[in-house]
Amino acid sequence: MHSSFAARLTAWQKTHGRHDLPWQVSDPYRIWLSEIMLQQTQVKSVLEYYPRFVARFPDVAALAVAPQEDVLALWSGLGYYSRARNLHKAAQMVMAEFGGSFPTERLQLERLPGVGRSTAAAIASFAFGQRETILDGNVKRVLSRCFGIDGFPGEKPVEQRMWRLAEELLPRDAALMSAYTQGLMDLGATVCSRGKPACTVCPMVDACVAAREGRTGELPTPRPKKTVPTRHTVMLLATHGDQVWLLRRPPTGIWGGLLSLPEFETSLQIEDWLARNGHGDVLPAWPELEHVFTHYRLIITPVPVRLDALRAEAVMEDSGQWLSLSAAPDAGVPAPVRRLLLRLAE
Repeated sequence: MHSSFAARLTAWQKTHGRHDLPWQVSDPYRIWLSEIMLQQTQVKSVLEYYPRFVARFPDVAALAVAPQEDVLALWSGLGYYSRARNLHKAAQMVMAEFGGSFPTERLQLERLPGVGRSTAAAIASFAFGQRETILDGNVKRVLSRCFGIDGFPGEKPVEQRMWRLAEELLPRDAALMSAYTQGLMDLGATVCSRGKPACTVCPMVDACVAAREGRTGELPTPRPKKTVPTRHTVMLLATHGDQVWLLRRPPTGIWGGLLSLPEFETSLQIEDWLARNGHGDVLPAWPELEHVFTHYRLIITPVPVRLDALRAEAVMEDSGQWLSLSAAPDAGVPAPVRRLLLRLAE
């Protein structure tokens, strides 16, 4: 199937692929933005965030000069916030090092923060017609099934084999690159899906190893299972009148740069915090809230505190601020914190 793969895929994409996504344009800025948003995020979620982001930052110059807090606020809820921080840094790099124009070559694009080989290849292919192959999760699934590649695709030897195969399959005509690259994405997302692939409408079905051998359920080989650790934290919901106290998190790490609720190891530490900062009441804790990250589960115990008066000598942390309950949920906060703030505002 090597020789016919590209021809089958591009013909299928032109008839059955997706053609109405808002980032299917020639503008490298919008292509780059969509590719970063689509990393580890479903299309339907990106369709909600992308228009708002483009409206606020219509080009790379507007994004580069914006405060990072504004970028994080618009990203709030989309997750994996290092993407937003890297997006901001990359925009500044495009302005400073490339004169405001995106580089056309994959290797130069890979220099941008947050842009790996597959993302750089997608930008080079869509925006500039370069013969570069992508290899995201959808493509790995298509290749492992079509060509019967065993082994977890996250392991280096398996991944390197897939890169070599993906390069061999590229169409010779650069004019076909946009349709071919979009076809890879579309086939993996809409036909060769993880759970129930629609093999009967797949353009590769007659030559697909997994379809022929009844192995679509076992390919690609799943990640070896490991126990995900659980962490616990106590979050302070401190209110004074119609305001809530939020802290700016450190610039790196989980939720880096976002506003969030102060965290403590135990509820007793919240009593100490109240004694230092004012008069009021520690109210009964709310039910635990679970938030799942890639590498661990976080169990949050929310503890509301109502401050009737602030101590004159209270020294609040420099990175903290009072925000109105109506504004706080949209101020660039992590998704679970937003849920807590919305409940608090009720």
